[in-house]
Amino acid sequence: MKTLCFIALFISIGQYLLAGNLKENWVFKTNGRVYSTPAVSLDAVLFGSADSNFYSVDKNTGNLNWSFRTNGGIHSDPAISDSDVLFGSYDGCLYSLDVASGKFNWKFASEGEKTLDIWDYYLSSPKVSQGIVYWGSGDGHLYAVDCVSGKLKWKFKAGAIIHASPAIDEGTVFIGDFSGYFYALDALSGELKWKSRTIGETYFPNGEVQKAAVVVDGVVYFGSRDYNVYALDAKTGRGRWNMKEIGSWVVATPTVYEKHVYFGTSDTHRFYSLRKADGKVIWQIALPMRVYGSAVVNNDILWFGCFDGMLRGVNPKTGEIIHEFQTESSKLNYSTVFGDDGKFREGFELYGKDYLEAERTIHSLGSILSTPVIDENIIYFGSSDGGLYAVSL
Repeated sequence: MKTLCFIALFISIGQYLLAGNLKENWVFKTNGRVYSTPAVSLDAVLFGSADSNFYSVDKNTGNLNWSFRTNGGIHSDPAISDSDVLFGSYDGCLYSLDVASGKFNWKFASEGEKTLDIWDYYLSSPKVSQGIVYWGSGDGHLYAVDCVSGKLKWKFKAGAIIHASPAIDEGTVFIGDFSGYFYALDALSGELKWKSRTIGETYFPNGEVQKAAVVVDGVVYFGSRDYNVYALDAKTGRGRWNMKEIGSWVVATPTVYEKHVYFGTSDTHRFYSLRKADGKVIWQIALPMRVYGSAVVNNDILWFGCFDGMLRGVNPKTGEIIHEFQTESSKLNYSTVFGDDGKFREGFELYGKDYLEAERTIHSLGSILSTPVIDENIIYFGSSDGGLYAVSL
């Protein structure tokens, strides 16, 4: 049932290198990979880097406004709360800074961070609602912290690492963990309303939930490492439907637009459109590599990044790729991974004995794990080549 519309897109390297129909405005370079999805506030783009620094960059020029150093890589997205910006770090702390100046307000320390495996790229990103910031941690807790004082309101102990980000809707916080449980909690008290468990799969029995859910019209959608995308009733936790992508994790947070759900896959290298009502596949496109970030919609175009260092703009109705932008590192190193036919070159093995080296090679393409952000017709995104890119649409 997954073959309703399969669009083969094994495009040659020559075609990729001609993907120049979008204009690069500027690139701000850091000394670490940028997995963080940026935020735009006060004419600044704010984001973190694996180099342990949090940056504010002028959105028009790409010049540095200020930076703030933590004691760990910053793999979480920032959240804006009034005049403050909040983010998490691999040093196990949640930070609050002044947006305009970068002045330190406070930090809240968890019991410490940890990493599950080399594909555990993200930390939980804070989400703010009614003066409270909600944030998950590798210590297995979801924390609710006062935005102004940094004081703990409550904490909830989950079954495993929480690197997924919270989603908040109608007084309920939704979050998954690496034991495969998905929780709905009262936002004010932290009381458990319900929990659900992913199905699990032979090789990934825990069915880890790696990224955030999204809640739309009373339904909560999320992906799992057990190869499934889930749609649950937000009030009860009962399943509406699940779609299984055999042979692939679904890491990305789904994007719900009009009557469809959109997401990319990890190991099968596809991007899907599903019918929101029942999970039926509307179309799918083949890609050269994984998609971990989410798609964003602008002027009826879906924008998302890929591990091959390409940003793509897709027609949401048909799946046709209508725009492409290639990172600097992808242009430089594409032939180290892909042959002229657009497939992995002979001798390159993604999950072979030397998978660590293969992963490093993939990142040499300037992989885009960051979810793009669009402001005033400029799209901003981070790359594993250490750059924050600003591209005119």
